[in-house]
Order: sequence, then structure tokens, then C-alpha cells
Amino acid sequence: MSPAHGDEGGIPRGPRRALPPRAVTGEGGRDANEAKTETLRRRHLQRRARMLGLELRHSAHGYALVDAERKRVEGRSDMTLDEIESRLAS
Repeated sequence: MSPAHGDEGGIPRGPRRALPPRAVTGEGGRDANEAKTETLRRRHLQRRARMLGLELRHSAHGYALVDAERKRVEGRSDMTLDEIESRLAS
């Protein structure tokens, strides 16, 4: 005689339930959205820079574009993402 299905031992398995999505509300949600938007924008600009043979670097002072010879484009390391975007567009 075989044991009942629940008595087999091992990891108990129950019906799978979908977890509700985590809702982020208030200032925390807005801050998280802004941070995610900036991250996505930075990654997009990194990809565009790589297509041009450049690298987007970040420091405490801001952003810099670095060429294949490891020299900063325009000699700057304090650019904003807006300045990086306009530089890559030209």
C-alpha cells in the first residue's frame, strides 16, 4: 500500500499562489521612479557611447566620456547627463 500523497516526505508542496505586486506609494515611490529613470537613461547613454568607441564614466564630480586612448573627451569630468546626451548627439 502506498502512503498518502502528503506523507511522502521531502518538501511539502501546496497550491501555488501568485503574490500581489508590491505597491510603493508616496515619496518613496516617486524617488524610486526617478532613480530608475536616471539609471535607464545612463545605461542608454553608455550604450550610445560604446557604439561611438567611447566609455561613459562617473565620478564624484559628474560624468566624463573617455576615448580608446583613455583620454577624457573635451578634457572634462564634470559633465551632466544632459551634456553627455547633447555631446553624443552631435
